[in-house]
Amino acid sequence: MISDEELNEYRLSGEKVRVVRDAIPENDIRGIVVAWDETHVLIRRPNRNVVKLDRSYSYRPSREPRVLPEE
Repeated sequence: MISDEELNEYRLSGEKVRVVRDAIPENDIRGIVVAWDETHVLIRRPNRNVVKLDRSYSYRPSREPRVLPEE
């Protein structure tokens, strides 16, 4: 699970993140961290829609290569 400190760094920098949810690259979510609580994270996508995702997913900077989540 991603820490509050990491999420806050992404939010303050405005860096685009990639959320890897499963082994299929087309299911990845890319966007900017907007807010979070104990179980969820809000990501604003480039089309300005907001997606609510579970904190247990893999959150990494979008510029880094894709890494599959550990099962």
